[in-house]
Amino acid sequence: MALETSVIQTKLVDKFDTIVTDFAQQHDIFTFEVDANSIIEVMQFLRDDATLRFNFLTDLCGIHYPDATQDKQFAVVYHMHNWRDNVRIRIKCFLDGENPEIDTVTSLFLSANWQERETYDFYGIIFKGHPQLKRILNMDEMTSFPMRKEFPLEDGGRTDKDDRFFGRTTDNC
Repeated sequence: MALETSVIQTKLVDKFDTIVTDFAQQHDIFTFEVDANSIIEVMQFLRDDATLRFNFLTDLCGIHYPDATQDKQFAVVYHMHNWRDNVRIRIKCFLDGENPEIDTVTSLFLSANWQERETYDFYGIIFKGHPQLKRILNMDEMTSFPMRKEFPLEDGGRTDKDDRFFGRTTDNC
């Protein structure tokens, strides 16, 4: 028998009550929110429960919502997979815009190591307890986080983007 989303939701609500909220089916993936302070306990339960068995962390990434309220300006999204029943879930944790921090899940899934480093590198989200939280793709000297919405899309001072260099002028000479 396949693992039903109603079973996942019931088990999570019975165990964690209001720490897990906003259950929805989105694009064939069962999605819900978890209080950021409880991410380790919830993910460990999802992994270790004999019925749920979400034993694989497929992905984790960051999101920046600059127009959201202060307490929901950042999010970390986790995708987990139960191989046995071929069921996937998405977990979203919202973080404060002033101090975006969440506990690392590297103790549960070693694959989270590089994924958390990449999320830190591009969004500046701190993963507390991470064994080596440092930039992974950008230069160490970089002071900004390029996937944040306040990061400019293009350098206004670049001269190689000048239309004159491409034969496009507004002059009628």
